[in-house]
Amino acid sequence: MVKPFRKTLTVLGIYNQIRPFIRPYRLMIVGTLVLTLIGALMAQVNALVLKYTVDEVEALLKLPSPMVEGIHVLVVISAILLGKELANIFINFGQKFYGEKIRINTSSVLAQRAIDKILTYKVSFFTDENHQSGKLQTRIDRGIESLTRLVQNFFIDILPLFANAAIALVVMYMQNVYVGLVSSIVVPIYFWVSAKQAKRLSGVRRQLRNQREKKNSGLLNLINSIMVIKSFVQERFEGKKQYDLQMQLMESQLYTRRTNFIYDGLKTFIEQFGLVMVILLTVYLVLNQQMTLGAIMLHIMLFNNVSAPIRQLHRIYDDMNDAVIYAEGYFEILNADQETERSGNERPEIKGAFELRNVDFTYPSGAKALSNVSMKIQSGKTTALVGLSGAGKSTVINLLCKFYVPNQGEILLDSINLEAYDNEHLRSEIGLVLQRNHIFQGSIEDNIRYGSMEVSFEQVQEAARKAYLHEQILELPQGYAHDATQLSGGQQQRIAIARLFLKDPPIILLDEPTASLDAIATQQIKNSLDAIKKGRTVVIISHSLSQILDSDHIYVMERGSVLEGGTHQELMENQGMYKTIFDAAAKSLNLDKLVESYRD
Repeated sequence: MVKPFRKTLTVLGIYNQIRPFIRPYRLMIVGTLVLTLIGALMAQVNALVLKYTVDEVEALLKLPSPMVEGIHVLVVISAILLGKELANIFINFGQKFYGEKIRINTSSVLAQRAIDKILTYKVSFFTDENHQSGKLQTRIDRGIESLTRLVQNFFIDILPLFANAAIALVVMYMQNVYVGLVSSIVVPIYFWVSAKQAKRLSGVRRQLRNQREKKNSGLLNLINSIMVIKSFVQERFEGKKQYDLQMQLMESQLYTRRTNFIYDGLKTFIEQFGLVMVILLTVYLVLNQQMTLGAIMLHIMLFNNVSAPIRQLHRIYDDMNDAVIYAEGYFEILNADQETERSGNERPEIKGAFELRNVDFTYPSGAKALSNVSMKIQSGKTTALVGLSGAGKSTVINLLCKFYVPNQGEILLDSINLEAYDNEHLRSEIGLVLQRNHIFQGSIEDNIRYGSMEVSFEQVQEAARKAYLHEQILELPQGYAHDATQLSGGQQQRIAIARLFLKDPPIILLDEPTASLDAIATQQIKNSLDAIKKGRTVVIISHSLSQILDSDHIYVMERGSVLEGGTHQELMENQGMYKTIFDAAAKSLNLDKLVESYRD
């Protein structure tokens, strides 16, 4: 199996990956940038007004009637500040609204892209232990959350803050070059410390991601295995496993917090040191009569505008580094192109004649499943696969559905290589009933309708009747609207068979279709299957003697190889593995006593 995507992303790498997702919203982005620029200019008004006020008040105090002369100053100040605040209401609303709209839209697109991409992957992608459902869900959820937070930070937090800082620095340089230089020196030092902090935590953040995935996956496994855990009285053992995972996660979290507290304290000191330097320098310039008294307040407020991004930088850096770590997991899923199913273009009418020629197959985990398997499955006939557990019978069915592709050899369907078939066309012509069939969260009607979405409710009911499920459904409080996941294993199996009746395909693959049914239900389903099998290609795996005896041809498999093939009578006369399996099955059913009972 090809190793999954493991490229370490940078912030620039994230931008390049996420750019296609935000490109459709470029007009909103431009609007947000314009509003950000206007907002940044407006943010400097308070500092300039304060300088003007202090200087004017200082001059007015030297006049005989400062209050009378100062009324116009109060009017001007009030008009400017109130006008600025009114304008800010609309600027902030537009900036935050459009920034949030970009974030929400991007989140929806990212989520849907992950779903669309996952649906194209091979079955082997999901059987990889690195792609367990809990891990995939954590990577997608945390990845989208981190990426959208990064978008939000950029358009709602970072962009306004740094625009304010840039314009504030320009104003400071225009007022006094030396004060501007002092303010500028603090910023790169702070960034350097923040970069060191991020570098020190990068490995821990990746470790935290893996630990969270293990914890979520372990919890899902615990819930799904609760009956087994209780039956073997292993609650303490499972609790200890979860406790150990939680302790490892806690240690990583504490290390992260401790490191953040140390670096954040250092960055606060740097910021305050810069403020002290600005105050000292401006006071010196005032005393040296190179600057007015109002300029002290101006530069202090401007430095606050410069240091505002610095005060927010530790939070933003945390979010950015989280985005880097979790984006790796998200884009690992999105960029796993080697896991995409290969599909051909052939869409011929399918009759159902399969031929396997010298097929070898090994699962991605390394388990050898088939070795030099050759067999013919005739169109319109029933072929049974017989063998002990692990013989490779289910693997053959997986290959016939193109869930996996042979490592060597080839599989033909109606004399055309199976790899040349369009996957959707092929699978639309195959009905598959497994030993354990998945039931979706939802009603019984919706689960049966999964066999064919366009059918009417009456057709759904008819399929349920053929699967001997209709009467049981009517006894339920909500009938066909009842939650299908609350049904028994046997009833869920009948839903899978009802889907088969709805789909009505030319090829039917049955892997222990009556394994979880009682004797009467088994006989009922057998009667239904016998009716639907007529004129169709059927491949069946079953330990039921009746299912095997009815087959037109039987292949006996052992350890991934075909030992023998023929009709029931031919195989019994061969005195080989088939007879051994058949005799064992007969003994397990106590056929001797059953025959005696019938004689009596």
